Order: sequence, then structure tokens, then C-alpha cells
Amino acid sequence: MKSHRIEDLKVWKKSMALVKEVYLVSAELPGEEKFCLLSQIRRCAVSIPSNIAEGAGRNNKNEFYQFLGIAFGSTYELQTQLQLLVDLKFISEDKILPLKELLAEIQKMIYSLKESLKL
Repeated sequence: MKSHRIEDLKVWKKSMALVKEVYLVSAELPGEEKFCLLSQIRRCAVSIPSNIAEGAGRNNKNEFYQFLGIAFGSTYELQTQLQLLVDLKFISEDKILPLKELLAEIQKMIYSLKESLKL
């Protein structure tokens, strides 16, 4: 298997867009969350396209599959953290909803890409 060009992967592009949106929304968190939930949410969001990119750069379908699994897990971690922002009343559901919808789309895309790599 040859490595994939990440710029050609729609799921990577959407994940990068998600990171930007997460940074914008999370900037609204209160100061006391700067080093707690804010940091965790941003690292988690960044890990999604990062793991897709690392897997795409591998010359092995099994390794790509493994890194997609890590990215997939990070989407669920981020989903949980976004819900926490709403539950803790740090950010309104209206502001989080578009992120959750994009995240759900990315989850489906990662799942489909993983399925396409199975033997």
C-alpha cells in the first residue's frame, strides 16, 4: 500500500475544519477552565486529524486502520467533552450543535474508511 496524500482525504479536511471551530468555540470558556477542560478539548480535537494523517503516511494498511481507530476514539472523547460544556453551562447547546453535527459526520467517514481497509 502506498501512503495517502492527506490533502486528498475528505475526512482529514473535515477534521481540520472541526479543529478550527473547536478552537473558536472553546475560546469562550471561562478563565478558570483555561488549563483544564479547554486544554483537553483542544488536544482531543487536534488528535483526530493528526492520527488520520499519521496513519495515511504509513505504508501499511493495518497501521492506517489502527490510527483510524485512534482517531475514531478521539471523536467520541470530543463528543463527551462538548456535551460537558453544555451540561456545565459553559457554552449553549446552540453553539455546540454545529460541532456535534460535524463530528457525527466525521465519525461516519472514519468508520467507512476503516471498513474499506478491511480484507
